[in-house]
Order: sequence, then C-alpha cells, then structure tokens
Amino acid sequence: MSGARAAAAGVGGTPAPRPHDAGADGGPTPGGPTPGSPASPGTATARDRDSDALAPALERVLADGRRRDRLRHVEQLPARPGVRVDWPAWADPEVVAALERGTRGLPWRHQAVAAEHVWAGRSVVLSAGTASGKSLAFQLPVLTALRRTAEATGRGATALYLSPTKALAADQEARLRALRLPGLEAATYDGDTPPEVRRWIRSHAQLVLTNVDMLHRSVLPGHEHWSSFLRRLRYVVVDECHSYRGVFGCHASAVLRRLRRLAARYGADPVFVLASATVAEPATTARRLTGVDVVAVTEDASQRPAVSVALWEPPLRTLPPAAAVPPPDPQDPWAPVDLPAQEPPVEEARDQRRTATAEAADLLADLVVGGVRALAFVRSRTGAESVAAGARRRLAEVSPELAQQVAAYRGGYLPEERRELEEALRSGRVRGLATTRALELGVDVAGLDAVLVAGWPGTRASFWQQIGRAGRRGSPALGVFVSRDDPLDTYLVNHPEALFGVPVEAAVLDPDNPYVLAPHLCAAAQELPLTEPDLELFGPAAAEVVELLVGRGMLRRRSTGWYWTRRDRAVDLTDLRGAGGTVRIVEAGTARVLGTVDVASADSTVHRGAVHVHQGRSYVVDELDLEEQLAVVHPETPEHTTHARSDSDVRVLAVDGTRRAGPVTLSSGVVEVTSQVTGFLRRRVGTGQVLGEEPLDLPQRRLRTRAVWWTLEPSAADAALADSTDPDDPRPPSHRLPGALHAAEHAAIGLLPLLATCDRWDLGGLSTALHPDTGLPTVFVHDAVPGGAGFSDRGHDRLVPWLRATVEAVRSCPCASGCPACVQSPKCGNGNEPLDKAGAVAVLDVVLAALGSPRSAAHGVPAVPAA
Repeated sequence: MSGARAAAAGVGGTPAPRPHDAGADGGPTPGGPTPGSPASPGTATARDRDSDALAPALERVLADGRRRDRLRHVEQLPARPGVRVDWPAWADPEVVAALERGTRGLPWRHQAVAAEHVWAGRSVVLSAGTASGKSLAFQLPVLTALRRTAEATGRGATALYLSPTKALAADQEARLRALRLPGLEAATYDGDTPPEVRRWIRSHAQLVLTNVDMLHRSVLPGHEHWSSFLRRLRYVVVDECHSYRGVFGCHASAVLRRLRRLAARYGADPVFVLASATVAEPATTARRLTGVDVVAVTEDASQRPAVSVALWEPPLRTLPPAAAVPPPDPQDPWAPVDLPAQEPPVEEARDQRRTATAEAADLLADLVVGGVRALAFVRSRTGAESVAAGARRRLAEVSPELAQQVAAYRGGYLPEERRELEEALRSGRVRGLATTRALELGVDVAGLDAVLVAGWPGTRASFWQQIGRAGRRGSPALGVFVSRDDPLDTYLVNHPEALFGVPVEAAVLDPDNPYVLAPHLCAAAQELPLTEPDLELFGPAAAEVVELLVGRGMLRRRSTGWYWTRRDRAVDLTDLRGAGGTVRIVEAGTARVLGTVDVASADSTVHRGAVHVHQGRSYVVDELDLEEQLAVVHPETPEHTTHARSDSDVRVLAVDGTRRAGPVTLSSGVVEVTSQVTGFLRRRVGTGQVLGEEPLDLPQRRLRTRAVWWTLEPSAADAALADSTDPDDPRPPSHRLPGALHAAEHAAIGLLPLLATCDRWDLGGLSTALHPDTGLPTVFVHDAVPGGAGFSDRGHDRLVPWLRATVEAVRSCPCASGCPACVQSPKCGNGNEPLDKAGAVAVLDVVLAALGSPRSAAHGVPAVPAA
C-alpha cells in the first residue's frame, strides 16, 4: 500500500482529526527561537518520541509504521502567550479602526514600540518571529502620516515599500486595499506594471510598493519624472531585510545609497523602517544595508501556537548495478520522483538513501489526504515540479479530486500563473503546494497546518522562515526537515544541537565590494554628477573605485564633479541578482513562453538536448541561443535525464594572507575561475544508468572572485594516505591523492554553509595534486559570484571548526566508498570522479592536526558553534 493509501485508511479506518484551535492563551514560535535564545524545552529524540504528544499532522504521517525509524528528532517549540498594549495616542482613528478589523485586537507590544520609534523620526529595524505582525508596526505610523499630511497640504507625504520579491509586494498591496482607507492611493510598481499605469503612479500614488530592481533600472535613472514623489519622500520600508545578503545585498546597499542621495537632492531625508523574522545582529545588518543609524527592536510579544519540528531522514535501499535494473515501475512508491540530475547516482551496487523529493512527495500526499493544508519547500525548480507530480500521482490512487488540490509554484512562471496559485492557496482550492523559496517570505498564506522542507535551504534564517509558514491559524503546527543525501543535511539531521537553540547566521554583506560598487558609481554619476561628499556616502572604497573608472574612460572629472562619459545607460552595466539577465524558454510550434532561467545557469540547464520540466510536463531543448537569450523546446517524455559535464580552472591573482603550520599552508585572496560546460550525460530514469555522453560547444566563462585554499606537502599527504590504505586497494598513495583531495573539497563545500550565510550553490571549488601557482597539492573553495561575497573569507577565519565538522561528517557516514551524504556533489562537473573517501579523512586529519586540532575521538566532535 502506498503512503497515501495508508494515510487514507487512518487509525481504526477513519481519517485523523483536524488540528484543534489553540485557545486564547496558545501562541507559537514557527519563526524559531529568538536569535541567541537557548533551545526550547520539550525536546524529543527518536528514542523517546513515543512518550511525547506529537502534533496531529505528525501522528498522521507516522501512522504508516514503516516510517517511524525515519524520525531522528522532534523539537517541541511551546505555545507562547502574547502581550498586548493600547494603541498610541497619535494614531489616526480611521487607520486604527482598519487595522483592528484585520488583527481583531490591540497591537502586540513590539509593534507599538517599533511604531513609536518610526513616528518619532528614528530609523528602526524590527526583528521578530514569522507571523508576529511586523507589517502593522510600519503600517500604523506610515499610513497615519500619509493621511494627515494629505489632509493638511492636499498632496502630502509619500512612502516607498521595498520587498525582495514581486509576490510579497503584491500581497502587501492586497492587504492595504483590504483596509479600505479613504483617500489612500497605494500601488505596485514593478516589471509587470503597464506603461500607462506607471505614469499614473508617478503622479498620484502616495505609497509605492516596488523592489530595488525597479529603483535601480527605472525610478532612479528617471528621477526627474519622480521629482514630486521624491521631494515628499518621508518613509522607506525595507521588508524581509535578511534577504539582502551576499552580492545581492551589496547591490541593494548601493541602490539605497543612490536613493538617499537623490532624495537629498530634492530636499528629503526619509526614515528607514526595516523588518525581518530571521536576522542576526539586526542593527549592524541594517546600518550596513542602508548607511544610516538605526534602533533595533528585537522583542517578539506576539501570541503563537505550539510547533513540533521533526528531523526526518529518508530510508536506505540497496541498489544493484545500474545495468542490471529494468526501467522503474511508475506505480512503485519507491521509484524516485525527482530528477537524478539533481543527485546523480553512482554506477555500482550500494546502499542509497531515498531522495528527499520522493519522500516529500509521499508526505505531502498523506497530509492532503488527511485534510492538512501544507507547503513543501524544495530547493530547485525541477524538484518542486517533481514533488507536485509525485504527490498528485499518489493522490490519484485515492481520489482524482484530491490530486487536483496539489500544485507547484516557482520562479519562472508567468505573473498571472503566480497570482492564480497564490489565491488558490489562500482560498483552500489548493491544499498542498510544492514551492521553491518563492513563497518563503512574508506572503500571507494563512491557514497552513504543516510545512515540509525538502533539503537544507542553505541557512538557518531560511529554515526558520520556511517553518514559520505553518501555524498561522493558532492550531498546533508541524514542520518537517527532510534531509537529502548531502553532507550538511546528514550532519544537521543527526546533530540537532547545531540547529536548535543557536542564533541564525550573521548576514554576509560587503558594501565596499569594488565589482559591485563600480557600476553603481557610474549609474549615480549619470543620475547626477558625483561630488566629494557623495563618495563619503558610498563608503571608504568609493574614492579608489572612482579613480579606476576615470582611468578606464567611464567617468570624467570636471570642477563640479565626476560625469558619466557614454551615451548608453549606466544601469545596464549590472544585474542586481547577479544572473546577467534571463533566458526565455519557448515552445516550438506555438511560440508559447513557458518560463525563464538565469543566464548564469542556462549553459548547464537548457543546453541543446537538455530535459526541462514545466508544471509536470517534460520538454527537450532543441536550441539554446545565448545571444538572443532564448531556448527553444518541444514536448517529449524521454526515458532519460540529462546531467551537464564541465571543466574548470583556478588561477591565483593576489594573496591577502598566508598562515604556515607544519606541512600545511592556509591562504586567502583573489582568484580567476575559468569554467566551460563541455557536454552532458544521458542517464536512465530511476536507475541512473549512463546511456551516453554528448559534446557541447559552449563559451568559456571567467569569474574573478575570492577564495580560501590550503596546500599540503606531498610527503605528509603520502604518509597519511599510506596509513589509510585499504588492503584491497593496491594503488600507491600518489595515485590516491587526486581522489582524496577531490573528496575533501566536495565535503568542505557541503559543510561551509554551516558557518557562512550561503549554500553550496553559492560556492565553487577545485582540487589538484599539483597546482601551477602553488607547486603543491591544493584545495580551493571560492565564492561563485563576481568579486566575492565574503563566504570563503568566513571559511578562512573559521577554518578549524569548518574542517572539524567536515571530517566528522565524512568519517561518520556509514557508506563504504563515498556517497552524496558525504563526498559526492550534485554539481560536480567531473561526474564525481575520482573520489577517495578514506583518503579525504586522512588528508583532513593532517590539516587539522597541523592547525592545532587533532583528529577527534570516537565519540565525535563538539557541535559547530553558530556563525
């Protein structure tokens, strides 16, 4: 019986009851413990979980007895009563009445405290849990000010609301319209806004909901058309401010400084209001992002229901050699439902964990059968499509009507598709939704009972944002982290102390990144000639970068400042998201646009011959035209998936720091990474059997970025590998060294996100037994973005705890020769060859011993402290 059928039968032949209301004094922490707080009480492990009262939704998925061994840990986050206070005396009565209709009560204390700061003219950052009502904290003072100034002057003050996603801005606009405040003109201004509506917004809107991309490309370059709005600009709201990290955060920081500069040009000095459920060091992060001093409000006084957070590890199954396996039975509940290209299997027989996406599809189907409304967060677009398709297939065995209540939601859909899915989820027409991070942020999806997180989302901040989507009705809620066969996932699911009771990661944000700063200084000069005081606004690196731009002929200095020298638009020099634009995916014959992918990933995902999945349907790419940024596809359901192969090289350009410790040398600095997709493998669906390899003719990509690397004296490496030699492996140590370094590189990349605010897709690496720039065996780990984002620097600063966790994860993995849970990488361009698991442990032990941290004892190592 499939998981869905078992769930349909329920206990005693009846469906499990729906979760009951928590009552007046219940209250959750779906956003996770307050950053820096101790672990919540009531923790249950796999050994004692049967003695604890589990969330009804968790009891449902455990009704299938085969699953109980998959539950590794349950963390009980207790209900929390809220603390309400009176409305401020200065608040507009109509605004108060409108907000009371939506909140059904007085404000929580943290909302009132933040609103008082904003009303007093102080910039503020509010860091409170998911679903704690952060919107009210800025709506109350902003809407009061907009209404009062409009009554007094006729036009009144204006405000900008900035969100990291279109979905969040659209959701906020819907909330504002639901308030039905007379005289309030609020409108969304984004890439989907028609030209005639844009003109109306510039002339009439008091509150404009937009994003930093539109500020960069439209509002700031055309500031003359926005002069009236900017002159009256009083507030700038930056919602979900933790999203502005890495290179995107650097871009956003520069855009906000350009906004402040132009607002000052028109006589305005706006108050900044920032909000996030999951931001470490909120005041520091907010200051780096905006350049202004802020007051931090970190209390969360809201009421929340209890949440059970389960750590779930899919089961092992033994796969025979791929060539001996027939194509999978589509009715087999053990058949993989995700694309093996995401987690490429090996060719020989071994124990392999069931994929997180296959497991999530079953769990999502069971929850929908039980009347539980649930989101399943999946890391990739293809994974989201796969989970939705797998859940629908399992539900169809029970009821075709139930199968229609599951859908996928991801980036790349057309705007009208996204809005329709959001409304279907709110209304309950869709009860199970598989989504990428597109629904992670504060879109109002009230009424969810459970959230599945299929694969570690990259950071604790993202994890708590996703778990926080559950429990919005006041009922006991469920969050389940389903681990992938990945080093970090495996580490976390077996080390709950590294996840619970520790603060979220500090946002890595470097506003002085010259690769980011240079195009924004060009854009600022085109908007208004740069002056000496402007350079102070953009930070200490700005003066040097301006001189470089002058030397390249992009800026020209005059007595009144620096001027842009070209006829083209300076804003076209950069893409804030770091993707370099998008490639449209068009169906041949109908010319229908199916969606988009980033240019940066197009070479490996929509190359000629690639299999592409959209809304559960498979397509094969006929042609990729990079110049036209177009991929042409036709519908087809092949019996294979595709996996790109690539070559890469790293060249050291500058060394910032070096530390020598015996046979080990640790360095950091600037490198140039050259990469090229050279071909792709076709693998049989379900078995992973390689059916063939085809070459591709795609251009080389060059990336100048930052890296950390360590070298090892050959004699020390040979000695370590000789000690770890398998009696059945006759190869000399020198022949094992490439595989040992390669495996160590993969594992290190997989574990660095434990310390830095990134995931493995933000990183790259290279290992070699003899690197031309070092003359030694070398392992590089580099940021995968131009100029670097601080991730590898974080690894350099905390190398010992990073590599200690890495060697622990590899050593404790039960596999014999290496698997995706320890040393295999889902994005390896060499097909995970060669890899030597035992050799990786030996090499990492030598590095740690040289750095003063000898190999751990049999009982393991301490949990890695939070970033």
